[in-house]
Amino acid sequence: MKLKNKVAIVTGSTSGMGRATAILFAREGAKVVVTGRNEERAKAVVEQIKGEGNEAIYVLIDTSKVEDAKVLLDKTLEAYGTVDILFNNAGSLSMSPLQEVTLEEWDKVFNVNVTSALYLTQLVAPVMKEKGKGVIINTSSVAAYAAHHGFAAYISSKHAMNGLTKSMAWELGPEIRVNAIAPGAIHTAMVDSIGGPDVLTHMIEGCPLKRVGQPEDIASVALFLASDDSSFIDGQIIRVDGGVEA
Repeated sequence: MKLKNKVAIVTGSTSGMGRATAILFAREGAKVVVTGRNEERAKAVVEQIKGEGNEAIYVLIDTSKVEDAKVLLDKTLEAYGTVDILFNNAGSLSMSPLQEVTLEEWDKVFNVNVTSALYLTQLVAPVMKEKGKGVIINTSSVAAYAAHHGFAAYISSKHAMNGLTKSMAWELGPEIRVNAIAPGAIHTAMVDSIGGPDVLTHMIEGCPLKRVGQPEDIASVALFLASDDSSFIDGQIIRVDGGVEA
């Protein structure tokens, strides 16, 4: 088992990429803290993990509210006493054209996609530093490498996440490694909310593999980055996009 006896927080883990990662981490021996806003879905993930003979709890938080990060850490330490892995995966999508983005929408997208990751990292890093070892993984996007009409807030937040990831790696080493995953078109509830694979036709056409990825494609890379298999990888943005053009 690659993560035996490790404690892993996975934000946004009641569906999609986060859910797949939480389940895989648990299968690899980690004690997983599942987070989300929907208790029914959170319970379902934890029940699946426990049903497979593994360990998990859930903590209901709203990652648009940075103060919830303290609640998450407190409950994690109460249950497991430490944190070894943090996957800042929670995300919020914005589809408003530039001239129509409200400051409220802008702030929400940045709070979920960037600020919550910053704040939770600030809280978790001292725990990892004291242990002398830790791993942080952030969720970026291929949207961090190009711009498209109608996604100004989302695209800006993912560009910011790349910069934050590199800054974290520089400032939190040598004890803590920090990397990010930049998914391409992955079949998740977020993709379904904007029309599913049909609206991603241009990405599929520009992808050598000619398909949409699955949440498990992201989970397997997250496992690699969380484990000692990637012990000399730091400050990197790993694109998991089927080779899609930027």
